[in-house]
Amino acid sequence: EKISIEDLLKSGAHYGHPISKWNPQFKPFIVAKKNGICIIDLKATLSYLDKAVNELVNIAKSGGNILFVGTKTQAKDIVQTCADECSMFYIVERWLGGTLTNFATIKKSINRLVMLDKESSMIYKNKTKKERNMLHREKLKLSDLHRGIKDMKHLPSALFVIDAKHELIAIDEAKCLGIPTFGLVDSNTNPFTLDFPIPGNDDSIKTIKLIMTYITKSIHNAIGASNDKEVLSEETKEIKEDNKLNLESSNDSNISTTDEKQDKGVVENS
Repeated sequence: EKISIEDLLKSGAHYGHPISKWNPQFKPFIVAKKNGICIIDLKATLSYLDKAVNELVNIAKSGGNILFVGTKTQAKDIVQTCADECSMFYIVERWLGGTLTNFATIKKSINRLVMLDKESSMIYKNKTKKERNMLHREKLKLSDLHRGIKDMKHLPSALFVIDAKHELIAIDEAKCLGIPTFGLVDSNTNPFTLDFPIPGNDDSIKTIKLIMTYITKSIHNAIGASNDKEVLSEETKEIKEDNKLNLESSNDSNISTTDEKQDKGVVENS
């Protein structure tokens, strides 16, 4: 179901930052200033949300992967849960500089984690108890950093962030590589640092959950529908091939029957 303005109001999506902290670039998305707080235009939120979701769905349907980033305390659990639901990648701990621009090094670190995950790995052979404990601590540290991108073999096709100001390094890296950027942006940030900004309260857990759930369900449904179409097309192809084989078999049977009748007629005449 589509999100309504009432849903956004209930979640507190219209509350921005205090006027003293607002970014002038955010002015097009502010409809009022009440009690020293910027009030965000929820009509603009819905409009920009639809644009972002449509683009993300197209990326997912074409086989692209989306990297969700939310290292703020309010966003961590929600981002991880929602990314898992739509089978996408996520980063909810500290963003490591070079995660995108120096992906080859990050992949080495991920490979190291894969080795540490295997208890039978040669890396544990002939190690003392102290050395094993050190390796175990290293595994826990790498697991926290890379658990959401452990299976990411290539650079993502899109980046989605919660709080563009907080995740500015990630956005800059994506822009360097030409990766489209999406995200929830509050009134203290320049929304046009993102290709597809969604103006809204990025500190409210309810708002983050509402928008993230809507986005990930849209992606999940799109991928599911796409997979169903592929299955149907494969089944249709198989049915057509079976029909073709049955038709050929039927034709062969008719031909052989006709030949038998002709041979029988020749014998009777003789």
